[in-house]
Amino acid sequence: MSGAVGTQAAFGKKGIEIQKETMEYLGIEAADVSNQVIQRDRHAEFVMWMANTVTTLDKICIEIRSLARSEIAEVEESFGKNQVGSSTMPHKRNPIKSEQVCGLARIVRAMVEPELRNNTLWDERDLTNSSCERIVFPESCVLTDHVIRLTTTIIQNLRFYPENIRKNLALLNGLNMGEAVMIELSKKGVGRQEAHEIVRQCAMSARESGIHMKDALLKNDTVSKYLTESEIIKIMDPDNYIGTAVEQVDSLASKLKKRK
Repeated sequence: MSGAVGTQAAFGKKGIEIQKETMEYLGIEAADVSNQVIQRDRHAEFVMWMANTVTTLDKICIEIRSLARSEIAEVEESFGKNQVGSSTMPHKRNPIKSEQVCGLARIVRAMVEPELRNNTLWDERDLTNSSCERIVFPESCVLTDHVIRLTTTIIQNLRFYPENIRKNLALLNGLNMGEAVMIELSKKGVGRQEAHEIVRQCAMSARESGIHMKDALLKNDTVSKYLTESEIIKIMDPDNYIGTAVEQVDSLASKLKKRK
């Protein structure tokens, strides 16, 4: 409604009034000031929002792909009875949906740069943005929608393998529970730095000798002074060291449900 150069000259003195009535009829708001076209910064912000959204989903799917690797195998995408994972390797069960999300996210992110360039139009407006935005807007919107839907499907049908999670946690022979031991020693009255050094020495000893961290701790006189064998066994159980993880997930899920 601003005319060729933004002055509303064709409407005379009634330009603002005409614009106001038109916007009210359409149920939208007018920009405070514009030239022949509305400034493209808000369009760039929208494209950046889409890029940021798909990047978050990209991050989630990268984690799924990593955890789905044969040597980790803690999670897996749903896999249809007749689905083919590879044309040359019949045994493959590739996370194809997650790979698709990661690939398409790259395209949406790539749309940010040209849309930012559309901010810098000549004078009241040139046409360089027009041809560009005919690709940027529809492609970004369609791909973002597809990525959101695809990620939703992935998460809803994700398979977990607790036995592999436990197996992987056990690979370090208890070294990964060192912090839990350090915290417990601190609770028993051992200084924080002293507790850290005790656990560090036990961890290095266990690693070098190839024994379980529990056994290295039991051999340490200071540890044995403060912790019994049954206490150490309990501390070394990963199930007892998950903090508020469950509560955090439940809280977030509850908040998201309320937003619907």
